[in-house]
Amino acid sequence: MTTSLGSAHDSDASALLAHYQQRLNRYERIIEISQQLNSMLDHVTLLKRIIAAGLELTNTEAVSILLIDPASGELRFEQASDPNTMAQMQDIIVPMEGSIAGWVVMHGEGRVIEDVKQDPSFFDEVDDELEFTTRNILAVPMKTHNKVIGALEAINKRNRERFTDEDVRLLGILAGQAAIAIENARMFQQSDFMAEMVHELRTPLAALKTSAVLLRRDDLPEEKRSDIVVTMQGETERLIRLTSDFLDLARLESGRVRLDIQPFDAAKLLDESIDVVESQAAARGITIQRFYEPVEVTGDRGKIKQVLLNLLTNAIKYNRDGGRVTVRAYPTTRHDVSYVEIAVADTGYGISKDNQKHMFQKFYRVAATADTAAGTGLGLAIAKHIVEAHEGDIWLESQVDVGSTFYLTLPAAL
Repeated sequence: MTTSLGSAHDSDASALLAHYQQRLNRYERIIEISQQLNSMLDHVTLLKRIIAAGLELTNTEAVSILLIDPASGELRFEQASDPNTMAQMQDIIVPMEGSIAGWVVMHGEGRVIEDVKQDPSFFDEVDDELEFTTRNILAVPMKTHNKVIGALEAINKRNRERFTDEDVRLLGILAGQAAIAIENARMFQQSDFMAEMVHELRTPLAALKTSAVLLRRDDLPEEKRSDIVVTMQGETERLIRLTSDFLDLARLESGRVRLDIQPFDAAKLLDESIDVVESQAAARGITIQRFYEPVEVTGDRGKIKQVLLNLLTNAIKYNRDGGRVTVRAYPTTRHDVSYVEIAVADTGYGISKDNQKHMFQKFYRVAATADTAAGTGLGLAIAKHIVEAHEGDIWLESQVDVGSTFYLTLPAAL
């Protein structure tokens, strides 16, 4: 009898030890995740990492981040664990009163709802829109030192389990660290972006100032006056392009761009884009070859067209007279996910290995070709943000004196 009691006691002690070891592992993990978040300054990458951490720590079916829009004060979905639903979720304004997330934001406290159907504050529009069923939910505020910036939600505990006090503590710690990391990323991007923007605007503004001074001279010849007016028109157009690209990039980096995700035929969009630039190519004797058949992708058609026009325009600008641009599109699979890969190749001067590493950075332009074609240096940075917002990739392969090929992948339509 004593042996039996001893065995039971040993078994209970082992189970208790295993339980505490599991808790210790989870807290060590949250420390590791917090360190990772604090080192991330790219807004979109940061949000995705927070989502992944939330899923891991709570063992739930879905996690979402809702942030208060600084401009409008509205509470909106900023990121979710299922990227395919984000297009629908981004258009939903979550009410401060009449929603669990709104209550959490207003009160600065977490809530656990084990049966949302029994809670009058449950906002069921999201379930209706996504054809999803929420059973239970854990929502915690995302608080910085002095304000609440949003809410972090974990939805549907797996295996029909209930949320524990430890789930609440861990998600609360994650939300606090995430809020600070998001604010740091925002401040870094704003200050960094403003410095770069001011630097880039100084050149055309200085040219306009000089031109204005010269135009006031009475002894300026008429033909010279006409040349200066042409210069001013060119610098004004450059300013317009810069400010438009600045705004596009700022919205993309902040994660506030709303994508209109729909299935569409990539081949038709490629044809449209090539038609836009074909006269530009013909003026320099550059031929454009098309190798693709109808293939359906899922994405924001207007944003993808912006990417394609940038790649095609670059392939013409940095090509040789009488050169060739080749456009291909074909289905592919990466990590067991179906994509469509698009390639735009040119027979231009190519890009060295050292320059290739910087091609998608803001304002970067290859020194050897910077004077041969006008540009803001933002096009590829914008293209990268757009493609990655679609869960795709963009990269290049190039050889000096042979040419360059830019590739991008987009999710294939199911």
